[in-house]
Amino acid sequence: MDRLANTVRPYAWGSTTAIPELLGVAPTGEPQAEMWMGAHPGAPSRVTRGGEADQPLSDVIAAAPERELGDAAVAKFGPRLPFLLKLLAAAAPLSLQVHPDLAQARDGYGAEENAGVPVDAPHRNYKDANHKPELICALTPFDGLCGFRAPAAAAELLAGLEVDSLKPYVDLLHAQPEDAALREVLTAVLTADPQEMAATVAEAAAAAERLGGAYAPYAAIARHYPGDPGVIAAMLLNHIQLQPGEALFLGAGVPHAYLDGLGVEIMANSDNVLRCGLTPKHVDVPELLRIVRFEATEPAVLRPEASPSGEEVYDTPIDEFRLSRYVLAPDAEPRDVTASTPQILLCTAGGVTAGELRLGPGESAFVPAGEKVEISGTDGGPGTVFRATVVA
Repeated sequence: MDRLANTVRPYAWGSTTAIPELLGVAPTGEPQAEMWMGAHPGAPSRVTRGGEADQPLSDVIAAAPERELGDAAVAKFGPRLPFLLKLLAAAAPLSLQVHPDLAQARDGYGAEENAGVPVDAPHRNYKDANHKPELICALTPFDGLCGFRAPAAAAELLAGLEVDSLKPYVDLLHAQPEDAALREVLTAVLTADPQEMAATVAEAAAAAERLGGAYAPYAAIARHYPGDPGVIAAMLLNHIQLQPGEALFLGAGVPHAYLDGLGVEIMANSDNVLRCGLTPKHVDVPELLRIVRFEATEPAVLRPEASPSGEEVYDTPIDEFRLSRYVLAPDAEPRDVTASTPQILLCTAGGVTAGELRLGPGESAFVPAGEKVEISGTDGGPGTVFRATVVA
């Protein structure tokens, strides 16, 4: 078992305080948006093996994938850790985005490779050939946008702003069938004349500030992204508020954005993102329209399913990751979490003992496949540990 040293990414939307407070360290003054745990090539966790410190976990796995990941995981996902675990701390809205399914990712990646588009080109859509389902579990109250509202509900929200330039979108949203209505409105918003749309967004933002209530999240978005067409696109989506312990699964084709809060995020190991707005980055409207699922959905808020062993599982329909948590009382019997698959254990509250390691809030460990490990609480109150692994 290896204690992980992890990289914190300073994206502009990140909180300056949430991750430092969890770790018990002083803020640096710069945004601290995401702490990455895993073997992603962009910022792999580091471990000490055989007395040699600061080895990238990706290199350790590459040197002996069957030993680190287990035969079943390698056979199913290849010689790589198929998930990335994060602490995510948002203080401003992330980009409005959607992820491709596996077939779309393979096709898109192959097409851009054949076209000779450099992988680091700002207009490239597909950095790899993998899909990117993800799950966010709230550690604090957590706000986000997820999936399309029913068109009639979106029309009512836009109409309530009483902005004349939004009235054509309101009329479109009352058309049938619903999927065509949503497609037409999103297309119209993202392809509108930039100057005209900026004026519409400014007028809508002023109305949202004045009205408050259900409009408050969109007023806040507009303050961060003045004039961005994504402000109007965001009003087509469901606004959700997760409470601590609740989670949200995001599958392929579902437009979404995180707005505010601290959570544990886990995703398939991919960088494929199609953006819909709230960003200065490239927005490829034709490709986006090919990927988005234009259907009204009610966000499926997940609550963990308890088992007799004390493990609380967040059930999702994919195999690249499996996330669960334990809340461990100091006097409870140790829990055996030995598995034939690789694991990352992350403490988020109190303290826990994992094997011979003691983990405090924000500390994590990598457990190779098959290594025996028990977890237990420590003195001073219950400890919470998230367990990330795969289904193989």
